[in-house]
Amino acid sequence: MTATFRAFLAGLVTAANLVPAVAADLGAAPAPAYYYAAPAQPLSFVSEVRIGGAVQDPGSAEGKARGFSKENVNGEILLAKPVIFQDPFWQAFIPRPTVGGSYNTGGRTSYAYLGATWTVEVFPETLGRKIFIDGFFGGAAHNGYTGPKATTPYGFNTLGCSPLFREAAALGYRLTEHWSIMATIEHMSNAGLCANNRGLTNYGGKIGYTF
Repeated sequence: MTATFRAFLAGLVTAANLVPAVAADLGAAPAPAYYYAAPAQPLSFVSEVRIGGAVQDPGSAEGKARGFSKENVNGEILLAKPVIFQDPFWQAFIPRPTVGGSYNTGGRTSYAYLGATWTVEVFPETLGRKIFIDGFFGGAAHNGYTGPKATTPYGFNTLGCSPLFREAAALGYRLTEHWSIMATIEHMSNAGLCANNRGLTNYGGKIGYTF
């Protein structure tokens, strides 16, 4: 090995040792610590499935009718958000498309609905993303009574027309990564667009499975 080649190798070793020191002197900034990560788009277009029950408008004719069941069986499917934002603020404004239905076991008004559900975490960092609030807005088609108030059948509300507007809210608690339970309230009415507008207000609960 010639003296020239030995000197070349020694120079390479010296340069390799100097690189970390130079980088330190330049004050290279550490990688930023991200406190939020945008949710990944799920593999399935279905985000969540929910089932539950509700009491049919306790203060109305449908809730007071003697000899009839006042309970509803409810199910709904929430689809994945169509857009995923990196910013958590804008992400909260994107709803999940929702389709569902409710069957009254006593032959009173049953209905199907379509709309959007917004979900907001309640103090996510403090409560560990366990508590959430849902809001729904959309439309509902039903098989209830839409005729004149004077001829409303016993045990039915005067709903005026179909479809109706449907608004709903839920307070939920996540049991695990996939399972959650919710207390729910929903209201349906025609917002005064038809002659009669008694509407329906139901109270209940659901259990959900998130994919």
